[in-house]
Amino acid sequence: MKLLSFKKQDGFVTAGWLDGEFVVDMHESSNGKLPNNLLDFIQNYDQNKHEVDRLLSPSAQLSMHHLNSVEVLAPIQRPVSIRDFYAFEKHVKTARGRRGLDVVPEWYEIPVFYFTNHLAVKGPNESIERPANCEWLDYELEIACVIGKEGKNIKVENAEEYIFGYCIMNDWSARDLQAKEMKVGLGPAKGKDFATSFGPYIVTKEHLATYQSGKGLDLTMTAKVNGKLLSEGNFKDIYYSFAEMIERASDGVTLYPGEIIGSGTVGTGCILEIGTDVHRWLQPGDVVELEITELGTLKNTIQV
Repeated sequence: MKLLSFKKQDGFVTAGWLDGEFVVDMHESSNGKLPNNLLDFIQNYDQNKHEVDRLLSPSAQLSMHHLNSVEVLAPIQRPVSIRDFYAFEKHVKTARGRRGLDVVPEWYEIPVFYFTNHLAVKGPNESIERPANCEWLDYELEIACVIGKEGKNIKVENAEEYIFGYCIMNDWSARDLQAKEMKVGLGPAKGKDFATSFGPYIVTKEHLATYQSGKGLDLTMTAKVNGKLLSEGNFKDIYYSFAEMIERASDGVTLYPGEIIGSGTVGTGCILEIGTDVHRWLQPGDVVELEITELGTLKNTIQV
């Protein structure tokens, strides 16, 4: 199932799932039994899935809208939290190598993450404002998982049951701000504070079960700027699985439904990694498109 949030022509924001070129309004179709936002839907999924099963029956009367008639939004506009990990070895080696640094031994001992701004979420086709004092604006091609069940001290072998689904994530980065603040030994903060894009929808983990490969899923990940292919990788090449990330994140801490965990950048998945000799830093008017197999395309334009 591919779940999304959208704004109808009357301005009402609601949620539903894709059905070909149409989107089912779950709130209207269920006569109010299902919520009009995905955060509430996920947080009470055990109760909601029975009504979903009823609506998926051939006899159900559904309220549907053509995709061209609605505005698709970030699936969850206000996530409970966003943790972003650093889980692809190729990205870590190359990005650090460009700064003359080796990979520290500790990276191979524990999956590490930082918290980013869960109140600065952007959706598909939203413009991204470059920070006023930033000259080195970058995209980051990532996949994210959405937590679907509350848990604490979750072990790797049980972690899959806490994943609700997956979506594309673009961890926009002001590299010049990030580089300066991290010299102090703390961060990233302002280098990541201004925007994170998600979408266009959340794909439930059951929908992707046949793609299982290694520690991830065999899903091709690409990034284009103004139609030019710059980045290409695969989720299956991840060094730390989401199960390992969840174990780390939940160590001594309760995770709640609606929290988002990012993978970190896939290999070649940003300008910092491929180098400005291949492509300059992002400028106003640039169109960035991230695409992942089964997860759709997440497109944003840098605000002019």
